Amino acid sequence: MMLDRQALENREETMLAPVAALSKNSRGRKKPLEPCPLRTAFQRDRDRIVHCKSFRRLKYKTQVYLPALGDHFRTRLTHTLEVAQISRTVARSLALNEDLTEAIALGHDLGHTPFGHAGERTLSTLLPRPFYHNEQSLRVVDLLERDGEGLNLTEEVRDGILHHTGPGLPFTLEGQIVRLADRIAYVNHDIDDSLRSGFLKQEHLPRDAMSVLGEDHGRRIGGLIVNMVRHYDREGRIGLDDAEWQALCHMRHFLTDTVYLREEIQLEEARSRNLIAFLYRHYQEHPGLLPDHLPGEDLTVRIKDYIAGMTDSFALRCFVAFTVPMGFQFLHA
Repeated sequence: MMLDRQALENREETMLAPVAALSKNSRGRKKPLEPCPLRTAFQRDRDRIVHCKSFRRLKYKTQVYLPALGDHFRTRLTHTLEVAQISRTVARSLALNEDLTEAIALGHDLGHTPFGHAGERTLSTLLPRPFYHNEQSLRVVDLLERDGEGLNLTEEVRDGILHHTGPGLPFTLEGQIVRLADRIAYVNHDIDDSLRSGFLKQEHLPRDAMSVLGEDHGRRIGGLIVNMVRHYDREGRIGLDDAEWQALCHMRHFLTDTVYLREEIQLEEARSRNLIAFLYRHYQEHPGLLPDHLPGEDLTVRIKDYIAGMTDSFALRCFVAFTVPMGFQFLHA
């Protein structure tokens, strides 16, 4: 038996909850596109994201700890995959659209800068208006990918990417799952990475939050997923029970105070900020160095798009090329 697109759409209608987003009822794309004979609209969006260049570059973008510090620290790509795993599990358990959830999760951080949130904060100080990575992620899929053509994704995926953080909720429950899964993922994997780095010890973790969330990484992730599913059953909305939500927020504040603001992390962030600020000013003074394929006439926007799309290693190579004499570059190659 072959499951073509129509069969998959019929299966969605039969098996998914009444509140699920059905691919055949999608609000559509900005540009009309002939339907795929095998894949639903949301499956097609997922595949377009996985095959795009911005997705591949996530492998070389910092989450919190610079990848050079160790092979097992999360990158922006592994963070994205963990968000997708959590999101898919919840969507499947609630009989919501797993394909839509996965597409949003895989695309939600495509606009993130190099060097984690340090890059985002630096661009915000240099640009006429604050830089928000969720807005840049939408710009990537709408315009910057495929040399200005964009990925032409469905409105449901675009909305989920834009509203995975910041004000406003996604209009689909699938998007709301990703929004919460993102927070669950980064709080827990930042704890895990901080323990691995030695910046934290198990005994440093706040006992009241741990008593609610669990003593190890697997229990915390599993428990929060179960709580999301059970909370929806009771409340009819995506969320966590008050105790779990407060414990998660407590852990986020704890990480800010003890890890994100730690002197060693702040020193690396300062170096990253200086590097990005230098590149921004250098491209202002030498706009001819920018690639021709960047869309638009506004120099500020073109510089922002170029730097935001860089990986950590490419940004560093550009900095070295602009600042280090050629002979020393060869010496240290």
